[in-house]
Amino acid sequence: ALVKEWAAAVAKEYRAKGANTILGPGLNTHRVARGGRNAEYLSGEDPWLGAALVGPYVEGFQSQGVMAVAKHFGLNNQETDRDDVNAIVPDARALSEVYHVPFRAAVDAGVAAFMCSYNLVNGTHACSSESLLGSDLKTTMGYGGFVMSDWWATHDTSAAQGLDMEMPGNAPPGKD
Repeated sequence: ALVKEWAAAVAKEYRAKGANTILGPGLNTHRVARGGRNAEYLSGEDPWLGAALVGPYVEGFQSQGVMAVAKHFGLNNQETDRDDVNAIVPDARALSEVYHVPFRAAVDAGVAAFMCSYNLVNGTHACSSESLLGSDLKTTMGYGGFVMSDWWATHDTSAAQGLDMEMPGNAPPGKD
C-alpha cells in the first residue's frame, strides 16, 4: 500500500511539471555487485521482491495519468561496456524463473510500455532480439503494449523483432 501511495504522490509531482511518463520502474535483478544502475532497480537481488513491488508502483503512477515504462529489458546487469557486454543465459528456465519474474509482474500490472536495454543477450543486442522481445515478452508474457529502446540502444532495424520505437531518434555523431 505504501509503494502505491508513494508512486501516486510522485506521479502528481510529475503531472504538475507537465510530464506524462516515468522511465521506470527499473526491474533488473542484481547480478554484478558494482552494477551502475543497481540503486534504481526495485528487485535488488531478489526477483520476487521486484515482482511484489512493481504492481503497486505501476498502479500508483498510472492512476495519476503518468505512463510507467518497465526497464531495462533484459539482463541489464552492468554499465561498464554496456553496449558490448553479452549476458549469456541460454537456459529458458533460468530466464523465466529469475530474470523475467519482475517483468512478467509488470505486464500483469498493466504497465504502459517497456524499454529494451543496451547489452547483448545470448549474442544479440536486446533491442534486436526476436527471442527476447517477440517471443518472451510479447508472446509468452502476453504483453500487448509498445517497446521503446533505451537512448541510442538500437544497432539495426528492429521492428520485425519486436521493437516499436527507437529513442531518441538518430544516433549522435560517431555512434553507429
